[in-house]
Formats: sequence, C-alpha cells, structure tokens
Amino acid sequence: MIYTETEIAGAWIIEPKVFKDARGYFMEAWKKEEFEKHIGPVNFVQDNESCSSKGVLRGLHYQLGPMAQAKLVRVIEGCVLDVAVDLRQGSPTFGKYLAVELSAENKRQFYIPQGFAHGFHVLSETAVFTYKVDNPYSPTHERGLRFDDPAIGIDWQISDPALVNLSDKDRNAPLLKDAEINFVY
Repeated sequence: MIYTETEIAGAWIIEPKVFKDARGYFMEAWKKEEFEKHIGPVNFVQDNESCSSKGVLRGLHYQLGPMAQAKLVRVIEGCVLDVAVDLRQGSPTFGKYLAVELSAENKRQFYIPQGFAHGFHVLSETAVFTYKVDNPYSPTHERGLRFDDPAIGIDWQISDPALVNLSDKDRNAPLLKDAEINFVY
C-alpha cells in the first residue's frame, strides 16, 4: 500500500496495491502492522456500511471526546466526494477541509483521525460506503456542522443545490462558529 500524508497533519490517503487478471482482482484492504508502521497505533472496534443514492450528502458528523472517532473510509461500489474538516483547536489548519474522491474504481482509502468532522456526497447513481471506527457510535456525544458553512467553504461538487438530499439533522446542524467542540491539537 502507498501511504500519503495530506496537507492537514494526521489525515492520510491510502492506496492499495491491486492485482488484476482475467478473473478479476485481489487487494489487501487492511493490514494492521503496515497501517501502524505508517500512521501509528489504532484500535478499530466497529465496521459500518451505508448505501446511498446520487445526490445524498451525509455530514458533517463528529463525536465529542471521550467518544471521538478516528475513521478509515472507502467506497466499494460507486463514487463519493469524501470530506474531513479539522476541528482541533490550536491546529494551524483549524476549520480547513480536505476533499478526496473515493470510488470502487480507484480503491483509495482515507484515514481521518479523531478531532475531525466528516461527511460525503454521492456522485454516482448509488454508492456503498464502508468505514472502520475506533469508538462505537454514541448518540450523547454526536454532533454536526452545516455542510454549507461559508466559513469552511467546501466545494461539494454539487451541480444543482435543489437536488441535494439531506437529513433534517444535517440541514439544521450549526455553523462552525456555533458548534460544540472539545478537541485540542
């Protein structure tokens, strides 16, 4: 696998070696020893999967400490624009975002450490999105940010805002300036 740290410290893009032949392909999607050699120790405790249709935008979500979640995300069917926003107070990149296209075709993975909000926008007709987390879901610690906060300025690759499919929770999430955050860089 190829591990590339992004311009925001702690966030990584991981590209697996894919072996293709007439039968199909094979790849290692996760290898603890190799991951920890490049990124550091992690204890993933849960795998999640969602299926969404074109135009669905999920996020931006995060959990407050002590239930903050690091995530290793990938797409196994379709294509999404995956976004992470740095919420670590004191970070030189606080409020900045990374956007990575993840698809079944490119097989790219995105590691998002604790202290980030996360979301994705489905670019294909459908997308199956899977991710590992290092803390289980905790409704009492769950928080969110507005996907269209002008202070963050995410380009979600949305051609027609009327076609974006959001949950009420995501549509009514607070702006960054009003969000509850307890992450320290």
